[in-house]
Amino acid sequence: MNFQVTVLKVLVSYLDGFAVMADLKRDMAILASSGRDWAERTKRLGARVPDLDIFSQALVERLNGGWRITQKGRAVLEFIEARPCDPEPVAEEAPSTRPGPATPALRLLAQRGRRRRERRQRRRIAREGAQANAS
Repeated sequence: MNFQVTVLKVLVSYLDGFAVMADLKRDMAILASSGRDWAERTKRLGARVPDLDIFSQALVERLNGGWRITQKGRAVLEFIEARPCDPEPVAEEAPSTRPGPATPALRLLAQRGRRRRERRQRRRIAREGAQANAS
């Protein structure tokens, strides 16, 4: 598994691109244990940028007990995920029926992150309302 690509993929799955270390570690552990597909995919993506270093290249920044992907990090991730242009298929050939890359674990992480953010926001709004009523 390519650690740096995995960090970028996990961080981009959060709405604001920020994850506290506990969430980041948990999400990465889930992906690392999800099987060979994820490991092979991140190695393949990492091979597109062999000198990838998320911190020295300012793709990820450390702040407030967590990490956040930068705009530059999002751009690099888009670049490494971009599929190379395939030549037009020859008329005699049948269209390819290759399945796309399997990323159900990442989708589940994004959904879980979204629900977690929504819960936090509801709690924050409720807390602010309680403080306003107490004043």
